[in-house]
Amino acid sequence: MSTLSSTPLSSRRGPGRGFLLVVAAALCWGTSGLSGRVVADRAGLSALDIAWYRLAIGTVALAAAWAVTARRRGPAVPVTRPVAVRLVLVGAGLAAYQFAYFSAVEQAGVSIATLVALGLAPLLIAVGGTLLGSGRPDRATTAALGVALGGLTLLVGVSAGAGTGTAVLLGALTATGSALGYAVVTLAGGGVPAGVPVTLAGFAGGALLLTPVVLARGLTVPSDGVALAVLLYLGLVPSALAYGLFFTGVRTVRGAVVSIVTLLEPLTATLLATVFLGERLAPAAVAGGALLLAAVAGLYLRELGRRSAPVGGG
Repeated sequence: MSTLSSTPLSSRRGPGRGFLLVVAAALCWGTSGLSGRVVADRAGLSALDIAWYRLAIGTVALAAAWAVTARRRGPAVPVTRPVAVRLVLVGAGLAAYQFAYFSAVEQAGVSIATLVALGLAPLLIAVGGTLLGSGRPDRATTAALGVALGGLTLLVGVSAGAGTGTAVLLGALTATGSALGYAVVTLAGGGVPAGVPVTLAGFAGGALLLTPVVLARGLTVPSDGVALAVLLYLGLVPSALAYGLFFTGVRTVRGAVVSIVTLLEPLTATLLATVFLGERLAPAAVAGGALLLAAVAGLYLRELGRRSAPVGGG
């Protein structure tokens, strides 16, 4: 099975709770594309600016939370060289993922950017997990993955009116880079031990990596009140909060399962784009959303069954 950790699921704690945390994170992430679009339209910020603001605001929020909860934590967990490498990869992956994602939104719209980025991510994660020696997904997970990707294929019809030609092609290619960054974050972040502030380290590292480029281009400071509020929301909810939930939940849920559950993000993004940006939801897209939800529901019921089943029963 494709996993983020070599620890067997039967020995982990709280797989059901971890599953719900990943679901909550995916739903929060689904608001990112719409939020970024609003900020870009009202304040004229570039994809690079939005990505940097998101990471920087998230870093401040996460650092404050880490400082407030310092007394409740136990002894500091030592950061070994392999863990440090994982943290660097998480930071680089977040920087690449954010910049590429908002660039794709800028080029091809919210729906197609999110659909391509999150539709390709499960395949990249499954392949990456296999190459890293974690094994192959089992039959049930593979079947759920097929159903979920089938749903995504139908959902692509929603983006038919977002544009055609070069813009959509470039947006899809850019979103592919975003999917690669997301796969790196998932595979690297899942192996970081509890007690290490992986979310804070990832956001801080990503912001630092983008800072020289942002400063070289000239950072745009928004003056529109709505844009500022949405930018703050983008840095706090679908960033600091969502990634905190994600990295907590991912420790107890297998990588292939995580990759499918997070497909709720494009579903959420598509629905929001339909309501607020006027993108039409075709009947085929409704069917696609139903397939996606069915795949996620099936996985959740399966995880609950694994948690409640007696270990070593005859």
